[in-house]
Amino acid sequence: MPEAGQTRIRYLIIGILFAVTCFSYGDRVALSIAGAAMTKDIHLDPVRMGYLFSGFSWAYVLGQLPSGGLLDRFGSKRVYGISIIVWSICAFLTGFAGYLAASAAFSAIFVLRLVSGFAQAPVFPGNGRIVASWFPTTERGRASAIFNSAQYFALLVFAPIFGWIIHVAGWKSCFWFMGALGFALTMVWFTNIYSVKQHPRISVAEIETIERGGGLVNTDQDNKANAKRNLLTWATVRMLLSHRMLVGIYLGQYCITTLTWFFLTWFPIYLSQARHLSILKVGFAAAVPGLCGGFGGILGGIISDKLLSGGRSLSFARKAPIMAGMALSTTMIACNYAQAQSVMLALMSISFFGKGIGALGWTVISDTSPKGMVGINGALFNLIGNMAGITTPIIIGYLVEKTGSFNDVLIFVSMTALCAIISYGPIVGEIKRLDLSVSLPAGGIH
Repeated sequence: MPEAGQTRIRYLIIGILFAVTCFSYGDRVALSIAGAAMTKDIHLDPVRMGYLFSGFSWAYVLGQLPSGGLLDRFGSKRVYGISIIVWSICAFLTGFAGYLAASAAFSAIFVLRLVSGFAQAPVFPGNGRIVASWFPTTERGRASAIFNSAQYFALLVFAPIFGWIIHVAGWKSCFWFMGALGFALTMVWFTNIYSVKQHPRISVAEIETIERGGGLVNTDQDNKANAKRNLLTWATVRMLLSHRMLVGIYLGQYCITTLTWFFLTWFPIYLSQARHLSILKVGFAAAVPGLCGGFGGILGGIISDKLLSGGRSLSFARKAPIMAGMALSTTMIACNYAQAQSVMLALMSISFFGKGIGALGWTVISDTSPKGMVGINGALFNLIGNMAGITTPIIIGYLVEKTGSFNDVLIFVSMTALCAIISYGPIVGEIKRLDLSVSLPAGGIH
């Protein structure tokens, strides 16, 4: 370990988290970009396509709470690293599944998406855990915003690449590319990710800066010591679900995540089937809303912090961007009346920009979680929110199958955005930190 000088290893760490999170969302986007070509090869109707899109989220949701326990017991480097390997293998095998007969290919890909979803469950809990260890409190918000923005920039980065690969070499090559990229990232991960005090290239000065600023540099050691004591109980979950404010936040996140999964799954199919764009154009067109969503996500956090520092209440500072962003998201309904492709793309970009502005759920969780229960509350929040990854693709599949168009789909997604406004309005009420310490159940979280 370098004895003198101020290293900046923590910036390398957040750069790797951003890259891996982009890769995680790229893996989710791959199926949607390849969807049009896959539909012809393995004979998928809209309903079966919807179930295929949802396969990832079934396991992703179920893996949320267990992943937190694995991260605490075995450490971020090992659990997260193994996860990258597993979902890279799944991507690689998905390409080969395309050679099977249609019914067998559907079943194989669905199972592979289930495994991939479970493997990716530690991504956001792991990101949060690593950032809490590596960054002082004053830098933690920016670091979290960086890895959270990866979900938007993944569309910008991967959609054009996938469109070009599929155009040149077919949809199977898209998944082989992701598998190879995953193995390369695994090498980067295991050679650069360590706990703070064990990193071979960090200086004593940087460790002191992180620790003095509130970084939890002993997270792995503390969690090993407390592994048997920090147990999640159903009584604790019931207690969190008994508070209207938290329930409103959970429901709001479900609604906001519905928009995310529309853009991650059916949006490229919409561009291909409803707007008749070629696969190459779909890749580039899908990237534009991703870019706007990324900028919106960064801007939403800035606006909220500015409102708070300007003397506005915590409730107003958090709710105003969320509700305004969700209102902007409803502009996608106008696409049903827009004939020009450029107008449609502008409206979709405004919609995803609004979704980005309103994506302050993780900040609200930090504001409201009872002390000592941020992890549990965050896991429950992420679990309920990502149930939209199960329901959204399936509902849209049935709507397309029944009506033969995407008009009702855009209405459905827009109405969900309005429901998010209602959730953060009268249901959430005042945003404040809950104090549940006096009523924690025996054997609960300490």
